[in-house]
Amino acid sequence: MALQIPPNCDLTLGLTCVDKSEPGTSVWQMKVDDRFLNTAGVVQGGFLSAMMDSAMGASAVSSLADRRAYVANTEMKVSFVRAARRGDVLTCTATVLKPGSVVSFLTARVVDDQDRLVATASSTYLIRDRHE
Repeated sequence: MALQIPPNCDLTLGLTCVDKSEPGTSVWQMKVDDRFLNTAGVVQGGFLSAMMDSAMGASAVSSLADRRAYVANTEMKVSFVRAARRGDVLTCTATVLKPGSVVSFLTARVVDDQDRLVATASSTYLIRDRHE
C-alpha cells in the first residue's frame, strides 16, 4: 500500500504544514469552520487533539533522519486551556522532547490567531522500521 502525503486525516481536518525546516519540530495551521464546532459553538476537543496528534506524528518522523519507519501514538495527555471559535486560525507547534530508537517523547501546543494558548499535549510515540 502506497503512503498518501498528506494523509487523508490531515486533509479532512484542513491541516497545512507551514514549517518543517527543523528536524523534530513542525508547525501546522487550520482555519476553524462549522464542521469542527460542538453545540456550544466552540471547537470540539477531539479535533484539537487530532491536530496535535498529526503535528506530533510528523515531528516524530522528521526526527528520524534517513531511517524509514512508522510512528504510532501510544498515549497522549491533552489540556484544553481556551475555547477556539469559528473563524479562528489555529497554529500547532509540535516538538520532539526526547528522540529514541523505539520510543520518542513529544509535546504540542495550539495557539489562536491572537497568540493565546488554546491547548497543549504531551505524547509518547512508538517507532517501528518499515520493511518495503
